Amino acid sequence: MGQAETRGVTLRLLGGLAFRLRNPSSVQANLSRRYVDIDFVGFRKQRKEIEKLFGELGYTPRDRFNKLNGYSRLIFNDIENDRRVDIFLNTFEMSHKLDFTDRLLVDKLTLPLSDLLLTKLQVYEITEREYRDVIALFLDHELSDKDEPDKINVKHIAKLCSQDWGLYRTIKLNLERIEGSLSTYSLTPEQQIVVKGKIKALRKKLEDEPKSFGWKMRARLGDKVKWYELPEQDVEVVDSRPITERQTQEKDKPSTSP
Repeated sequence: MGQAETRGVTLRLLGGLAFRLRNPSSVQANLSRRYVDIDFVGFRKQRKEIEKLFGELGYTPRDRFNKLNGYSRLIFNDIENDRRVDIFLNTFEMSHKLDFTDRLLVDKLTLPLSDLLLTKLQVYEITEREYRDVIALFLDHELSDKDEPDKINVKHIAKLCSQDWGLYRTIKLNLERIEGSLSTYSLTPEQQIVVKGKIKALRKKLEDEPKSFGWKMRARLGDKVKWYELPEQDVEVVDSRPITERQTQEKDKPSTSP
């Protein structure tokens, strides 16, 4: 992040590491989890600068993927440390598409808390790691109707959902799932009350926000028509260096023979 800032490149963390950075509760044994890769969001207009930055930092671009998807997403691999970096450009597209173009400069280091929450609640096939991240976020931060430091702007979430029935449906479903799972995370009675209270408040905000005409039309179809996407599964790290470079490295490795 420091290297990017020095060069005038805007990158904001999202994903598990962003939640770990913003949420002290993430270190609790009942909410901790493994962090597989590093995720950023950056500006599409800075794609060339981003590619140059990560190249100079020693990361290997996933060439084929980047050529096909570079308008919206880049992947770099750290082969030596078996680590991968995902960089979303302007938009984050998984089960639903979120546009963060106007959100990248709201906060430092990470996306705003409301947008971090959106990236988790938009996952239709939500997993336990998303549960843990969301629970920690609700434990550690208060709700707000505007962008404030260390607060979750639920008004922002509600406005997005009022324009997109599919996003609203998935988020509402996931809030129900998370609330129903709270007893499995060894939370104290007080902690459960805190999380349930914030889930209830966010639900109310979603319902109270005036809906667009398009939202109302789509709501008529309901669950009869699929409203989400299922992202393709991908291997974490792929060695996409030229074969000659890989062979040279293998040749230079010290022998492990007795």
